[in-house]
Amino acid sequence: MAKELITPETEVVAALAEVVDEVKPKPAKKKKNRRSVSLGHVHVLATFNNTIVTITDEQGNTLASSSAGTTGFRGSKKGTAYAAQVAAEKAVEIAKTFGISKVDVFIKGVGLGRDAAVRALVAQRIEVNSIKDITAIPHGGTRPRKAKRN
Repeated sequence: MAKELITPETEVVAALAEVVDEVKPKPAKKKKNRRSVSLGHVHVLATFNNTIVTITDEQGNTLASSSAGTTGFRGSKKGTAYAAQVAAEKAVEIAKTFGISKVDVFIKGVGLGRDAAVRALVAQRIEVNSIKDITAIPHGGTRPRKAKRN
C-alpha cells in the first residue's frame, strides 16, 4: 500500500473545502400556498367548433381552464354538447382543489355547449348563483359595400 503524502498544500486545499461548504446555504424549499376560494366565476365560451370553460376567482385570476379539445375530442365532435359537459366536469374537478362551492356563470357564444356546461356544473354539486349571457350583439352592423360604378 502506498502512503498518502500530506503536504502543506493538501492541508490548505482541505481547509478551503470545509470553509466553502460552511458558506453555502442550503436552498430552502418554498411551500406552495393553496388559496381557499369559495366564490368564483365560470366563463363559458361556446362556439360552433369548440367550448372553453374557465373558472376564476372574483378578481379574475384563473383557477382552472378546460376545453373540448383538451379533453380529447377532435374535429366536429368538439362542438357537441357532450364535449362541453366533459370539459366543464374537468375544469370543476381542478377548481374543487381550491375549495370552490358557489359560482356566477357568464356565457358567451351561440354553440351547443351553452346549456350542457351549466348542467355539468350543477351535477358536480356547484351552487350556481346567477347565469348571465354576455354574447356580443352587433348594433348598426358592418359598413356597407361601396356603390357600384358602371
